[in-house]
Amino acid sequence: MNVIRCDEPEYLVWKWRPAGQDANTTSRENSIRYGSSLRVKDGEVAVFVYKQKDGAVQDFIVGPYDDTIKTANFPILASIVGLAFGGESPFQAEVYFINLQGNNQVKFAIPYFDVVDPRLPDFPVPVAVRGAITFALEDYRSFIKLNRLIDFDLEAFKKQIKDVMMRKIKGIVTNVPSDLGMPIVLMERKIDEISELLETRLKDRLDEYGVSMKHIDINAIEIDKDSDAYARVKGLTADITARTMQAQANLNIKNLQDVQALNTENMKDTMRIQREEGQYAQHLQTQQLNMGAYTAGLQADVLKTGAQSLGKMGTINLGGGNQGGMNPAGMMTGMMMGGAMGQQMAGMMNNMGQQMQNAMNTPPPMPEIQYMVSANGQQSGPFNMQQLQQMVQTGVLTPQTYVWKQGMPQWEFAGNVQELASLFAAPAPPPVPGGMPTPPTP
Repeated sequence: MNVIRCDEPEYLVWKWRPAGQDANTTSRENSIRYGSSLRVKDGEVAVFVYKQKDGAVQDFIVGPYDDTIKTANFPILASIVGLAFGGESPFQAEVYFINLQGNNQVKFAIPYFDVVDPRLPDFPVPVAVRGAITFALEDYRSFIKLNRLIDFDLEAFKKQIKDVMMRKIKGIVTNVPSDLGMPIVLMERKIDEISELLETRLKDRLDEYGVSMKHIDINAIEIDKDSDAYARVKGLTADITARTMQAQANLNIKNLQDVQALNTENMKDTMRIQREEGQYAQHLQTQQLNMGAYTAGLQADVLKTGAQSLGKMGTINLGGGNQGGMNPAGMMTGMMMGGAMGQQMAGMMNNMGQQMQNAMNTPPPMPEIQYMVSANGQQSGPFNMQQLQQMVQTGVLTPQTYVWKQGMPQWEFAGNVQELASLFAAPAPPPVPGGMPTPPTP
């Protein structure tokens, strides 16, 4: 009986043959005895290939496995092996071991090729790339469909992968300056970003070989710094960078000036609105006072007319038989009604006088103090004193924070503004107790 196992330290696909036999030199290596011992380690799969008239079929034994060959574990074998010779008849099969656990690495070195910065298309710079590709075999069924197991050569397989991947890597690196917006002179220091780009673009590229790519590691990106193109590009890139930085600085200054101008204009509008609102409030108050005086005048005229009419009641004939003389009853009635109306008029005048006095004693609303605040490079506001106090408590407003309000010639530290000094005053310590109380006398 044979012991079928793989003792190779490093392999991807390995064909089993009896000890002392070279692969594909004799038919005996494919003549397997039913009942032979089969040993498959963890991370391996043993493939039994049976050649039939209608093509080859396979049994797959995934490790770990250590047992004799039995039809219970070999569905395909059970249908083709007879029970002659006491169940120990030989059968024709090729046995391959496939490594599912190991990672295979392909190192590559792409010689100098031209890379162009899109900003400087007239100066192609020579660039070389060195690195490694790591792949593993995971789906063995797909791998067997795509690759011949017999005479499998791992080095030849690696060369196929290497040739294809080098062409793809070269094409991607050529377009790195435009795809990533990266100057050529910085590519040597951006290896990690370029490796991530390659992995993203080539992740599924090895599926057609039945293996999975694990990593693409760029070890070095070399630029031919002795070339004239590199010297020209480096100088022009420095000039472009300096101009870009200066333009950005000018833009930032202009944006700041625009924001300050806008804030100043907003502050002016705010102060104007507050001033107009105060004037309008005073105007309404004056109108109310005038309206009260006008109403009091009307009421006084009404009461005066009523008093005059009541005064004539003394001469009114109320049926007492007095013709044209004094009428005591009418006089008494007129006096009573006139007194009541006089009291009413006095009360009304008193109330109106009190209201007018209160209105005159009520001062117009004080204009609200508001400041603009510049914190962390951002301007905001305006804020009133209560809002500023809250900003101090939260740490947003400090004595070293710039503030500004209408009428100030320029921005100033909040700690230098006397009007805001009270916001930063430390709270008074709590009063110290006046000692322990004297215990009561027993």
